[in-house]
Amino acid sequence: MDALFSEFAFLSDQSLRDKNFDPAAIEDDLMRLFELEAYKSWAAAELDHLAEAEAAEAEVDRAEAYLDSVMEGAMEEFRRFEEEMDRMAKEEMEGLVATAERARLMGSLMEKAATVASKKYIEAAVNAATASMKSAWKGISSHKVHPS
Repeated sequence: MDALFSEFAFLSDQSLRDKNFDPAAIEDDLMRLFELEAYKSWAAAELDHLAEAEAAEAEVDRAEAYLDSVMEGAMEEFRRFEEEMDRMAKEEMEGLVATAERARLMGSLMEKAATVASKKYIEAAVNAATASMKSAWKGISSHKVHPS
């Protein structure tokens, strides 16, 4: 831009000093310089834009990589948590199954014990009733009255 102003100043001075100065020279030379300066500015802006776009893209890639890393870590932690919960649930279920099996066996043993006890009770009741009946028959046949 400095070169453009220098050229403009030079041509302005020349037009003031020289009566034969052709104004078309300002138009041709100066316009070419303006065109070159505009193109240079546009090219520099385009390069800056491309550099910023590349930097932004690199930053997005870095952020995506970080996000992927964090997500993978979180998923791995979740998998470990899930495995631990599955293991604990399996252990608890096995413990409950074992307790239920012991309770079933205890119930089975108590049923057998109750059956044996009720058979003995019935047997004792039948024996007591038989003994009472025999005693009553003896009392009736001997005409004795039982003291009770």
